[in-house]
Amino acid sequence: MGIQVISRDGQPEYAVVPWEQYQALLKAAGQGEPLAGANTASSATDSASLPNFSELARLREGKGLAPEQLARSVGISPVYLALIESGERQPDAAIRRSLAWELGVAGWSEPS
Repeated sequence: MGIQVISRDGQPEYAVVPWEQYQALLKAAGQGEPLAGANTASSATDSASLPNFSELARLREGKGLAPEQLARSVGISPVYLALIESGERQPDAAIRRSLAWELGVAGWSEPS
């Protein structure tokens, strides 16, 4: 298996796998039909269907997470998280998926 491990502060943080192996893992995990030939680039139509990020601070607070704690778990700086929460920045697809995972927001984790 051709896995690339990305570490931060000497600890493994992400694993990157080839697309075919990713699809096989999804199928094995019962995640429905794998996305054959899916486009991984973000598009305007994807962003239009997402919940509003102005709710991000409220969701974070509802989970009892400090901004620094959420930012660290998502892999961004607290400053960048503050920019997202204030509406000054729109997160890319990877950050949306990480935020969705941490906050339990299904719409933000849709494929992009």
